[in-house]
Amino acid sequence: MPDLAAGIAGFQRDVFPAKEDLFAHLATHHTPHTLFIGCSDARVVPELITGSEPGELFVLRTAGNLVPAYAPGADAVAAGIEYAVSVLGVTDIVVCGHSACGAMTALAQDQDLTTVPAVAGWLRYADAARARTSGGDVAALVRQNVRAQLSNLATHPSVARALAQRTVALHGWVFDIATGRVERLDGSGAAPAA
Repeated sequence: MPDLAAGIAGFQRDVFPAKEDLFAHLATHHTPHTLFIGCSDARVVPELITGSEPGELFVLRTAGNLVPAYAPGADAVAAGIEYAVSVLGVTDIVVCGHSACGAMTALAQDQDLTTVPAVAGWLRYADAARARTSGGDVAALVRQNVRAQLSNLATHPSVARALAQRTVALHGWVFDIATGRVERLDGSGAAPAA
């Protein structure tokens, strides 16, 4: 905790004064342009890798950047997606996987998850990607998983409506931790900053 306290002090002393006008605006305006769905992994910081300012991204982070297909009932991921699309009106949604993902590594290597049953249950949302990937290839599984989560995302009614109205676009990215590169899965090379 001392590091966090020092970080807060540094933010209040150095960062906030330089961005005081931005934060004054953000106190009454919440209009992010992009819903960024990424992994909970501490090494993947959406605002850092995209060069985004506070207020530009609406971020959902889940283990393995998993997005369950829509189902009726209360669900934190579904609620975040619905809010971002229907209330905030984001125009882009990024699902971002990453290299060395612990969730995808566990699946690719068929690790024993009996001691972490909640994790094991959650990772079942990657079954479609796992079925399309062979040989324990973590990098291939990461990519297949991003594609599968984009498909799941499109099952959410708010996203399906926005896609039909052409008011939102879906993007699949893979962030390489070691090089800092972001690859688009549509084959067009490096992804632009959001």
